[in-house]
Amino acid sequence: MLVQETHISGLLIIKPSVFKDSRGYFMESYNSRLFKDTTGLNVEFVQDNESQSNKGVLRGLHFQKPPYAQGKLVRVVKGSVLDVAVDIRKSSKTFGKHFSIVLSEENKTQFYVPSGFAHGFLVLEDHTIFSYKCTGFYNKESEVSLRWDDGDINIDWGIKDPILSEKDKNSSVIWNNLNSPF
Repeated sequence: MLVQETHISGLLIIKPSVFKDSRGYFMESYNSRLFKDTTGLNVEFVQDNESQSNKGVLRGLHFQKPPYAQGKLVRVVKGSVLDVAVDIRKSSKTFGKHFSIVLSEENKTQFYVPSGFAHGFLVLEDHTIFSYKCTGFYNKESEVSLRWDDGDINIDWGIKDPILSEKDKNSSVIWNNLNSPF
């Protein structure tokens, strides 16, 4: 397993060891001991989630307020996504900055997003399966949706009219009125 830091502290790109031969491939998608030893993080994942979406679906930018904040280890099982994390930690040098990465079934890359970030992704292929481990349980009352198209964050999603949930369409939280709890 190879771990790469990003220009935003806390966000990690994780490339698992993939063993390929004429039969296909094998990889450990998660190993708690190896994750801790390689990243230096002692996190406990308590919930696994999976979504299937078609090209053009945008989910996010979401986060949960403490005490229900979640860190996430995300990956794509099938297809591909543009995955984005926005730093919402008020004391961070990169507060308000974002990082994006393409995750796909081909590259098998994983992305660790700790609590203190808004997270979202744009689906790049039909029938994409997105999987993620969470460090906290889902709590609807603590969830916040930051506007995906906020001009102050200025994420280049590469799409003007994505397919959104009602929650994301109706999100009124913009960067200028975000009262970050982190």
